Parts: sequence; C-alpha cells; structure tokens
Amino acid sequence: MRRGYLDRAGTILLSDYFVLYLSLAYVAVLIPFLPVLSTPANLSNVLSNMWPLLVVAIGQTFVLTIAGIDLSQGSVAGLTSILIAILIATAAPEQVLGHTPVWGWLLSEAGGPLAGVSFGTWIGVGIVLAIAACIGFANGLAVAVLRMPAFMVTLVGLIALSAFAIWLTQSNNIRNLPDDFIALGKGTLVSLFFGEQYQAQLPRREVHAFVTWPMIVALSVAVAAHILLSHTVFGRRMMAIGLNREAAEISGVPVRRIIVMVFVISALCAAIGGLLYTGRLETGRPTLGGGNFLLDVIGATIIGGTSLFGGKAKILWTVWGVLFFVLLGNTLNLMNLSAFHIDMVKGGVILAAAFLDVSRQRLRRSRT
Repeated sequence: MRRGYLDRAGTILLSDYFVLYLSLAYVAVLIPFLPVLSTPANLSNVLSNMWPLLVVAIGQTFVLTIAGIDLSQGSVAGLTSILIAILIATAAPEQVLGHTPVWGWLLSEAGGPLAGVSFGTWIGVGIVLAIAACIGFANGLAVAVLRMPAFMVTLVGLIALSAFAIWLTQSNNIRNLPDDFIALGKGTLVSLFFGEQYQAQLPRREVHAFVTWPMIVALSVAVAAHILLSHTVFGRRMMAIGLNREAAEISGVPVRRIIVMVFVISALCAAIGGLLYTGRLETGRPTLGGGNFLLDVIGATIIGGTSLFGGKAKILWTVWGVLFFVLLGNTLNLMNLSAFHIDMVKGGVILAAAFLDVSRQRLRRSRT
C-alpha cells in the first residue's frame, strides 16, 4: 500500500503539470486567509503581471536549454523601453529632457521622429526589435565563436546596456506615448473594436473576462516557442547541445549557429516583454529591467522545471513556473510584507526549486 502511494507521489512529481497542481494547492490554502486573492480585480492583476514576464522567461528557457544563461535580458528590456519611447513619444518637456544626449536630434517638444507618422508605432516596434536581435547576435557570437562563458558575456551586457539606457535619458522617464502603443500593453479586444468609451460602460467584473493584447502576444509567443522547442529539428539540436556540446559537434550539429540563434531569440523575447511592460506603464523607463527583474525571470523558469544544467526544458513548464512565481509575489504583497521579506521568500523558493530539480532527476534515473 505504501509503495503504491510512493509511486503515485513520484508520478505527480514528474508530471508536466506538477507546478500547476502546486499553484492550485497554494491558492486553495491561502484563500481562507486572503479572500481578496480570488476577487476578479486581483485575478486580473495576476494575469497582467504574468504575460510580460512569461515572454521574457520563454527566452531564458531557450538559453538554459543549451546550458547557458542570459543575464542581459533586463538591460535589453530597459533599453527597448527607452528607445521605443524616444521614437514614438508625441511630446516631451524640454525642462526635463532638454539636457539629455538625444534632445534636438531624436527628441524635441514635438515628440520623437515617428510621432504622427502613419504606422509610426509599428515602425518603431520593428526598429527596437531589430536592435534587440543585434544585441542577441553579438552575445551569441561571443559565446559560440569566441567560446566565452555566457555568464560573463551577458553580465557585461547587463552592466553596459543598463548604463547606456540611463545615459540616453539621464535617468528620466519618457511619457506621452501614443494610444495605439499603450493598447499593446493593456488594451482589450473590446476597446479595439468598440472603443474605450464602450468598455468603460461595462460592469467591472465583465471587463476582466475579456482577452487582452498582452495575453494574445504572450500566448502566441508561447505557442510558437513550444513548436520550435518540442517539434522541430532546431529544438532537438538545442537539447543535444545542452546535454553534451562536444558530442553534438561530433554528431554534425551546427552548434555555433544554434547558439547564436538562441541568444537572438532570448534578446527578442526580452524586447517584446519590455514593450509590453512599457505599454502597460505608459512610460519609457531606462530602469525597467532593474531591481529584481532578472531574479523573477530566472526564478520562474527554474521553478517550472527547466534545468540549469541544460538539455531539459518545456515551454509548458515555464508557463506554470511563471504562474506560480506571479502568484507567490501577489500573495506576499497582499500579506503586506516588506520588500526585504518578499525577496527572502523568493530566494528560498528558488533554492527549493533547484533542490526539487535535482530530486526529480534522481527519481527519473531510478525509474529507468
């Protein structure tokens, strides 16, 4: 009898849905003590926090799959945020931004160079995504061709790109973003087809049920990433590199090309996440990816089950990991804990996730 219970527990532990079960159990335990947790307003807040983080975590999942790491994602998100704001802002106060390096040639009181241009917002989005891809390409070349450690390469990117973003605006935020871009960060299908006035007339509990643009973008990225990672030759080659790079090279896998492409994907995901955050905040922030941003991204990815040692990852795991991590942060805030206590708890959860990863690997080996 006891053996049967242990087998069932092991099956649940190895399930792709283990972290989802854990999230549901966590919510069920806390709801009697935090009734606000299940309110539509709070659930909407949880989802709005989840979608941008999920996109960035998907990029990190790809890098971890090849046994690498990308510490520059936060700085890419911050640089993306400030660049898109510079390009498409509809106005800018000279007393605030007049002393910045971009004033007078990229930014003026009339806004950015793409302000008022037809499809200017989407041209700006394309430009910043291209810049992010170039950053990822440079990271990938350094790791794949020069064989530099991914940790050091992306750490330099984290420091240098963050400093560059802050220098561009002298630590100032840029507001006055166009409505069509703000809709990308928090708009709904209702507001798109019927306008904001119609949405404002709806009961609040009904508005929460509508699908938002960040949700559409994040789930689209997740589906594409799942197909790429789990159903293509590219994904199988990524797994092979993560398990044993030397063996993959001997087997004829184009290791350098795959590594470069993975870092490009990671940077693009960071940029898309940065765009979603910027639209939601309605402000370009050079420090957007600072603070605990990277902790949240890597923590959510590891909690989902992606291995730090490479060769073991699924996008579905990342989805559940992000959901759990966002729920954790949300409930800790509802408990009115200080930022220090919240960080301590998050750190402990990440350590527990790393231990769980080791335990699951041992359990898998014991069953084979």
